[in-house]
Amino acid sequence: MTGWVIRDWDDAYENGRNIPDGASWPARWVAPAQAFRDRGNNRLDMAYGKTKRSRYDLFLPQGTAKGLFIFVHGGYWVALDKSYWSHLAAGAVAAGWAVAIPSYDLCPQVSIADITAQIGAAIDHAATQVSGPIVLSGHSAGGHLVSAMMCTDSPLAPDTQARLRHVVSISGLHDLRPLLLTNRNATLRMDAASAAAGSPALKEPLPHVRLTTWVGGGERQEFLRQTRLLANIWHGLGCDTRAVIEPDRHHFNVIDGLADMASPLTRAAVHDPVSG
Repeated sequence: MTGWVIRDWDDAYENGRNIPDGASWPARWVAPAQAFRDRGNNRLDMAYGKTKRSRYDLFLPQGTAKGLFIFVHGGYWVALDKSYWSHLAAGAVAAGWAVAIPSYDLCPQVSIADITAQIGAAIDHAATQVSGPIVLSGHSAGGHLVSAMMCTDSPLAPDTQARLRHVVSISGLHDLRPLLLTNRNATLRMDAASAAAGSPALKEPLPHVRLTTWVGGGERQEFLRQTRLLANIWHGLGCDTRAVIEPDRHHFNVIDGLADMASPLTRAAVHDPVSG
């Protein structure tokens, strides 16, 4: 077997420049997200904390919700907000779930550890609005954040942890240590200790929660590796894990399936979470 050494760590974690027409994202998401919010049956800008960005949008199905689905956005912990992703609630809402999509404060004003605690607070607050099982999903940096929720040092309240059934990390970053080698770390401001402390791959999972890691087949090799990594390690710790590589998907369109109730991604996320 022939191996290789990564010599350009910034390129290894760079998505936009390595995807055809990559500069057109995230602007492509603005219109469909607004259109979905305009459909109504939602509660927008619900406060879960004291900062301006400590808000989430809650999208409701017809009738009683089967449970609560939460999507946490990416942006390398430094960019974007909840407004870009509203349309991704469509699949789970159509399947009968309430969906919460939070914003959070960004680096360098706060640390990744602070953001992790914020997401825990957002989920705890949303859990008071909707009963039933909880399923989490997140993309890229959001995949890291939702994976952290099912670690044994989860910031979630005990009652919320007890309701958590399934975590779906899409193109998630589960070991933060390689990012120390990138120029992004000038903004993330991690050191060796904080990168290790924030890495789900170096922790143990809650025993009752399923994990699905999901990635596009056309993604950077580091995202493919990070996807396999967490599922592999936690499987060895007794967790029910599944790693999925979706063909013909890159880092930006791999999340599209969440907008469609019938997609493999949405079906995998909300399938039988109670017994999972």
